[in-house]
Amino acid sequence: MVNVGIISLGCAKNTVDSEKMLGIIKEKGFNIVNNENDADVLIINTCGFIESAKRESIDYILEMSKLKRKRLKSLIASGCLSERYKDELLKSLPELDAVIGTGDFLKIADVIEDTLNGKRILEYGHANELDDKDSPRILSTPKHYAYLKISEGCNNKCSFCIIPKLRGHYRSIKMEDLLNEAKMLVENGVKELILIAQDTTKYGIDIYNKYMLPTLLRKLSHIDGIKWIRILYAYPDSITEELIDEIKTNEKVLKYIDIPLQHSNDEVLKRMKRNTTRKKIENTIEKLKSIPGMIIRTTFIVGFPGETEDEFDDLKKFIVEKRFNKLGVFTYSREEDTEAYEMQNQVSEQIKQKRYDELMLLQKNISLEHNKRLIGSEFEVVVEGQKDGLYYGRSYIDAPDIDGITFFKSYRKLGIGDFVKVKITKAFDYDLMGELL
Repeated sequence: MVNVGIISLGCAKNTVDSEKMLGIIKEKGFNIVNNENDADVLIINTCGFIESAKRESIDYILEMSKLKRKRLKSLIASGCLSERYKDELLKSLPELDAVIGTGDFLKIADVIEDTLNGKRILEYGHANELDDKDSPRILSTPKHYAYLKISEGCNNKCSFCIIPKLRGHYRSIKMEDLLNEAKMLVENGVKELILIAQDTTKYGIDIYNKYMLPTLLRKLSHIDGIKWIRILYAYPDSITEELIDEIKTNEKVLKYIDIPLQHSNDEVLKRMKRNTTRKKIENTIEKLKSIPGMIIRTTFIVGFPGETEDEFDDLKKFIVEKRFNKLGVFTYSREEDTEAYEMQNQVSEQIKQKRYDELMLLQKNISLEHNKRLIGSEFEVVVEGQKDGLYYGRSYIDAPDIDGITFFKSYRKLGIGDFVKVKITKAFDYDLMGELL
């Protein structure tokens, strides 16, 4: 039997694609292995969004190619880097046996067979045609949570972003298909559904002619067995009153939202083509903050072309004023084939890094301040593991992989995926400590 392994890089959307490939591979009779040293075929599902992600993907390809001296017979690259640099990858990396773009991964079983028969394969260019709703799926996340990808592609024209060229135009997945997938996930033990897309808030606009995320949330919450529903990748200009009301009133929808704002200064937002303004952003934030216990996560880009000291100071003041619960920062990555690549007044890497460090230090202090306020509070925490004699897990305030965790002691044995009550006793910069109730 042929052993196949997958290494999934990049975002949660890529994770879902990898899980669909795993499902197809198993259905076709291949054996799935978790250790790359045991693999006859290895798939690297790459990210190509920014420079650091591209470097990581190339490094993995080169590192894994060394296994060809041992057992490995076929090395395949899939995902965004493959869609973006298809021809170049196959030409410049003779170690690769196949390159598959973002819209072609459903052909993975045939590609594996072809490479094992000595062929070099290039499949790409069908990002807008991807229809994977009926694909089998094997979860790579812990059993208690899963990502539900509600749309593919993006119609936003942000000047810094290459994603629409890699993932195609915005395509919502039909609601009945999402509900069926959610039911299947719950039957397999999933208790937390994490909604993802390039832009979750525009869900439905292309097939129902209106924003349908509130309706989707309502219908998902009627599925028995779902305990938590979490929203990531919300675009600020599409957060409607109806959505805010659904978050506020639906008990299964967590009081948590991830909104990548990217900047606060109107001139920078205009150059970024973000289709919003400081005033609109502030209005949305205030409405969200009116929900008791609401957690807002965001990300910002520093060093965008032409970003002056005054514009950066404006962003700093905005962060100080809004005091986001969770915040990430990226240095601007100059990506060819984007509008911003050609812009004048590119900011030096040294200044970008300085601004990044300033914001991360600022947010570290804000995060600690938020966490200290939680001392004495009680949270429902989902158990995710043990470390140094302590259990750890997440409450509703933390999304997996990107946020903090809560440590706590327990004198009874707990299982991963169990929900327990924890009282917070100590605060750290990003994590919490508590005791089991």
